Amino acid sequence: MDSTLQYQKFEHPDITAKGETRALVGLTHLHTLWFNTGSLCNITCQGCYMESSPKNDSLAYITLSEVESYLDEIADHHMDVREIGLTGGEPFMNPDIIPILTACLERGFEVLVLSNAMKPLHQKKAELLGLKETYGDKLGVRVSVDHYLKEDHESLRGQGSWDPMIEGLSWLAQNGFKLAIAGRTVWHEDEASERAGYGEMFVRENIPVDAQDPMGLVLFPEMDEQAEVPEITVACWDIVGVQPEAMMCATSRMIIKRKGADHPVVVPCTLLPYDEKFEMGAELSKADKEVKLNHPHCAKFCVLGGGSCSKA
Repeated sequence: MDSTLQYQKFEHPDITAKGETRALVGLTHLHTLWFNTGSLCNITCQGCYMESSPKNDSLAYITLSEVESYLDEIADHHMDVREIGLTGGEPFMNPDIIPILTACLERGFEVLVLSNAMKPLHQKKAELLGLKETYGDKLGVRVSVDHYLKEDHESLRGQGSWDPMIEGLSWLAQNGFKLAIAGRTVWHEDEASERAGYGEMFVRENIPVDAQDPMGLVLFPEMDEQAEVPEITVACWDIVGVQPEAMMCATSRMIIKRKGADHPVVVPCTLLPYDEKFEMGAELSKADKEVKLNHPHCAKFCVLGGGSCSKA
């Protein structure tokens, strides 16, 4: 039988639809641990790969005690985790977010929170100022700004979403928080033009971020599970000029808790919270399995798009 006819794309864990050996990525060292704080968000954005919204609670709010159990595991197993990332949904909607941030910072981790800087963040200003005073640049916030023009940003995030975001972003800047910006690349602009546009916005709004710094302004590839993307084979590494150890799943893992589940589980990265075939069990110390690049996001975002959710 012709092996190219045996499987659909992204169906078999080891073999592509063309019958070639699928690429995989080993964990080189666990540098970044992400916690998904819950899939609920205060807004619904077009093109959100997480499908976050005020109604999507398929990932439950993770609790302080659950986070602390993984921080304990890191310490007990002498794991070389340096950075803790918090994503959602909107992390500042999680009732335990300030205690979670405090627990991570108290243990000496660099902490990065991804936020839309809207009302949920505004409601935590006093607590955030306290953390900033105590831990300084150990705490970073990356704010989603989908475009440097209000009308385009609101075309994805909804009418009335710009001004609250600018308020939160400006407050973070004025109070000296370590800041980064996450932008979208859906606009069919070249990167130089997009960075120039953001640069003008940063000057106008007095935001101290260098638009030419790829870590200060992260322009993420677009993700669409229905889009036609190639499967990544072992031969692709040399063809596209990237190496497995440069992939996000070579240095990171994420903790999620599914709605109704008894406990959280580990998944390879921030991009695959819903596909259960990527679950790696409940113990972080046993989540060093190789990751088979058997999902469109692996191809489009990580290998071909060069994306990574970490600040490092």
